[in-house]
Amino acid sequence: MKISKIEIYLPQSVLTNEDLEKLFPEWSSERIHEKVGISQRHISSDNETVLDMAVKSSEKVFETYDRNKVDFILFCTQSPDYFLPTTACLLQDQLKLRKNIGAIDFNLGCSGFVYGLAFAKGLISAGIAKSILLVTSETYTKHIHPNDKGNRSIFGDASASAIVEKAESSRDYQFCLGTDGSGAENLIVKKGAFKKDFKLNPEHEFNPENIYMNGPEIFNFTIENIPELVKETLEVNGMGMDDIDHFVFHQANSFMLNYLRKKTKIPAEKFYIDMEKTGNTVSATIPIALKNMIDKGMVKKGDKVLMAGFGVGYSWGATIIEM
Repeated sequence: MKISKIEIYLPQSVLTNEDLEKLFPEWSSERIHEKVGISQRHISSDNETVLDMAVKSSEKVFETYDRNKVDFILFCTQSPDYFLPTTACLLQDQLKLRKNIGAIDFNLGCSGFVYGLAFAKGLISAGIAKSILLVTSETYTKHIHPNDKGNRSIFGDASASAIVEKAESSRDYQFCLGTDGSGAENLIVKKGAFKKDFKLNPEHEFNPENIYMNGPEIFNFTIENIPELVKETLEVNGMGMDDIDHFVFHQANSFMLNYLRKKTKIPAEKFYIDMEKTGNTVSATIPIALKNMIDKGMVKKGDKVLMAGFGVGYSWGATIIEM
């Protein structure tokens, strides 16, 4: 399995730390950056949805890739346009892809890109598909209360589209996946998930349509599970730390990532952190990081990248890809 193409879309509207400082004078822009490692984040407009963003990131893919090759769409989102129909079906029509293809949504957050690769591997291995359009698109900011300075400082919106195909030469790397639904209450939107004129009023109280995150519990979950996930992923693939050229984790926040790196004993030069200009874009963080690494010339053909996604669910997963 290989990732042949990755393209991203970021909404035009940008929320900077200076903007947040004006809204929350008790915070300085420097303090926000020091705490989470983010200086700005892109925010979807009131009438911009995950489908709109997915069309834009996918059309970038098809500037250099034949759309007629695609025979399956995997669409990862937790903020779909509608409860039904499936957003992947709408994307097929918007992109004018062939009608004799498969298309499904799956509801996962920060582990979504890794899970999507696992699904793609299964489809390819079973001979069901040869060219898969894997899309991760999220608008978490639409569920954040205007007075929730913590979550507003962390989350941004984005879409990433990737082409996943069978690799003729690289080895078949295994996945490690995990789930613990007992942590569901620590990152949750208890009500809502539909396309509408959705604009939260700061004068309204926090309600079940707002996102709630118990930061300390999410941190504890991550520290307890992800070092072991990395160890298991290396072991199941018969590899060691020295065999990996790059480690790309879900870009949650810089404090958590640096803590994880030290606890897992990953060399700093192999550990990629890239969220300063985009923030935590949930399921899109890993493909955005990979795209930026490629554009910066940081990866070369044959490099091995260990990816790990983790968060809401609780859900986590990791695998290794060869570039």
